[in-house]
Amino acid sequence: MIKRYKWPVLAALSAAMIVSSCVTKKYQRPDLNVQTDKLYRDTTINDTTSIATVPVEQLFADTVLQGLIKEGIQNNLDLKTAMQRINEAYATVQQTKAAFFPSLSGNATITRNKQSLAGLNFPPEFANSFILTTTTHQLGLSTSWEADIWGKLSSSKRSALANFFASDAGKRAVQTQLVANIANNYYSLLALDKQLAITEQTLKNRITDVETMKALKESAIVTGAAVVQSEANRYAAEVTIPDLKRSIRETENALSILLARAPGAIKRTSLDEQKPYADMQMGVPSQLLKNRPDVQQAEFAFRSAFENTNVARTYFYPALTITAQGGVSSLKIKNLFDNSIFYNIVGGLTQPIFAKGENRARLRTAKAQQEQAYYAFQQSVLTAGSEVSNALYAYQTAVEKQTSRAKQLEALQKSVDFTKELLRYSSATNYTDVLTSEQSLLAAQLNSVGDKLQQLQAIVNLYRSLGGGWK
Repeated sequence: MIKRYKWPVLAALSAAMIVSSCVTKKYQRPDLNVQTDKLYRDTTINDTTSIATVPVEQLFADTVLQGLIKEGIQNNLDLKTAMQRINEAYATVQQTKAAFFPSLSGNATITRNKQSLAGLNFPPEFANSFILTTTTHQLGLSTSWEADIWGKLSSSKRSALANFFASDAGKRAVQTQLVANIANNYYSLLALDKQLAITEQTLKNRITDVETMKALKESAIVTGAAVVQSEANRYAAEVTIPDLKRSIRETENALSILLARAPGAIKRTSLDEQKPYADMQMGVPSQLLKNRPDVQQAEFAFRSAFENTNVARTYFYPALTITAQGGVSSLKIKNLFDNSIFYNIVGGLTQPIFAKGENRARLRTAKAQQEQAYYAFQQSVLTAGSEVSNALYAYQTAVEKQTSRAKQLEALQKSVDFTKELLRYSSATNYTDVLTSEQSLLAAQLNSVGDKLQQLQAIVNLYRSLGGGWK
């Protein structure tokens, strides 16, 4: 018997597999219509070495910052939420795998029927007195299984698996952004500390200037206008200190949130102690496809949408479902297992004929979502290239400014010293010249801090934009 049906069965299965391959399509990475070798503006690179592979501990020499990053990775709530998305996606994968196996359910029923014997040719005076009562006890199992002829279940599993990998990439994207946010906020704190120290020192100097101007007025070297101007100059510096302290407090609070702490003070070193990472290797642009977690996430999202389109196609074809039911049944519960077995097996082939346009709408929706995912994938690659280009240029300009800024500071300091000396010992200048030179010096000193901050944050942003921080 087995030999008689062996070849027809194999032939039917082979035919079903061939037809199934025509219904669903095999995934291939789409053509992005983007020249990856030109993603970095005005930059041509052939070396595959990239700082994206550098460990966080090596990129950031500040041990305090290293500790904050470790604490953030361990406690950050956004990262914990991303981990739960991975668990959710994994559960969905397990669910789609279970769909390949038959379902099994058990049931136990007791049915009580009452039937009057009136109208069954009994004498009228007796007919209404007879009521037939029966009680049926039934215990059984039922199972159902759908054959994956057209690849619907396989495509659903692949879609769920792509979503799982997308959620994992999403978690890594959250981590890279977290590392960057912690480092950038930390450097902002150091810069604000430095600016506050400069401003407070400037305030002390200007308080001294007020006393000097008062003494010079008594000596008839300057007028009362110079004294008033020096006082106004003193208050101009003093009034900026509360805003700097407010910014420091707000930045500490923002960093505390990243660390999942209650708002509070943040232990830190100083801006002068920071040693910027010097080996700024970027690798070739095509490496973004495997290093950037958000780019990977976008591709997996496209792959999931691709498989959902495959699933939508299968609804146009018949579904083969096999159901079976069996158990025991008896009028008396004590005889339930005595020769009272029943069973049935049903194989059904359901072909959609009229579904109110539901299948066509489902397919159109899936195709539209696939196109959206494709555009999002392409956008993520372009965004990655733009972010790398911006971070690299920000680093280059910050380095370029530092040499000129140092010369500017040296010249302005001499200007302040010279104008003060001229004011004391000659009439060749007035306090307005001193005022202008002092204001210019303070602005240059604060801008110098901004230059150092720009350099440090550009390194952080380049590291993140290349896909560093999750390995």
